[in-house]
Amino acid sequence: MMTGYSARRLAWWNARRGRNLSVEDTEIDWKAYMAQVEGVINGTYDYTQLQGDTGPLVYPAGFVYIFMGLYYATGRGTDIRMAQNIFAVLYLATLLLVFLIYHQTCKVPPFVFFFMCCASYRVHSIFVLRLFNDPVAMVLLFLSINLLLAQRWGWGCCCFSLAVSVKMNVLLFAPGLLFLLLTQFGFRGALPKLGICAGLQVALGLPFLLENPVGYLSRSFDLGRQFLFRWTVNWRFLPEALFLHRAFHLALLAAHLTLLLLFALCRWHSTGESILSLLRDPSKRKVPPQPLTPNQIVSTLFTSNFIGICFSRSLHYQFYVWYFHTLPYLLWATPARWLTHLLRLLVLGLIELSWNTYPSTPCSSAALHVCHAVILLQLWLGLQPFPKSTQHSKRAH
Repeated sequence: MMTGYSARRLAWWNARRGRNLSVEDTEIDWKAYMAQVEGVINGTYDYTQLQGDTGPLVYPAGFVYIFMGLYYATGRGTDIRMAQNIFAVLYLATLLLVFLIYHQTCKVPPFVFFFMCCASYRVHSIFVLRLFNDPVAMVLLFLSINLLLAQRWGWGCCCFSLAVSVKMNVLLFAPGLLFLLLTQFGFRGALPKLGICAGLQVALGLPFLLENPVGYLSRSFDLGRQFLFRWTVNWRFLPEALFLHRAFHLALLAAHLTLLLLFALCRWHSTGESILSLLRDPSKRKVPPQPLTPNQIVSTLFTSNFIGICFSRSLHYQFYVWYFHTLPYLLWATPARWLTHLLRLLVLGLIELSWNTYPSTPCSSAALHVCHAVILLQLWLGLQPFPKSTQHSKRAH
């Protein structure tokens, strides 16, 4: 069954089919975002009463504050050209943060960065033309990872929580972050960092929680939203009835959690002790803990997110930025001899082609899953414990 949000978005798209696009037509959800934050500016703090052209407000409070700033910076949301210029700067900031991450890992050959910068029409469109909130969440996420790499764990967790407050997809990185916190600090030491994440969510959402806590939590953290089959990029080859069936959703969740557990047990945890040893204080473990290397941090976080992408109930076109900038690392970080440079580039190209096929087809969706399976396989076969010297190694791949 089509939800109200999906029906309104479908009507929006149908109204624009066959038209020549102007600057104003390139946005999709921008006017809805502006209407939603305008409701907050006008004094409405009940999330169930905040609406836009494409449906209700379904993002946490951090989204409201950030897009409220954009509302004032763009003449109450009317200057779309200015908004696109701001998002162009956001795109450049994202590339800078991603390059800083890759610089510290020293795993990806330089020629691959051409693909990241120049070869993705879809990503350029999502950032600079469409004005979605996904790029805002991801730039905060990459800032968080840079802080973690600098051993600023408190600030990194704060920035991670801020990214979650813009859009919940960032939670796909959360299992990896939890594993890293337990590895680095043990259970008791990780609690303050987790408290930062939770405390920031409460602080940002406080005005809405005081007004209607159930309405805020059910709207902004709704994990059971139904997606419209028309927009799916990854499951087009399935019958629509199966795509919408709850048993299919539960099977994907079970597969997601199972693979996360397998990676945590067999790939991320490499000390030889039981994984329960992570709950102890690091000084009391049998195997003395080593400082986490950049590759351990990045590999764990990127893999955690990628597993979630592989088993998502649906991927829409703007979701490509959830993992686009992590793909080169996932493909080149592990020494799989059977996957040559040419084959890796082929995988990147097929993924790009799948995301640029509109509307998606059974073939494009199947190709996307095949590419994801290749990456998962090489991660499973190639991820091995990192040597101590990796942290200081500056060798190119």
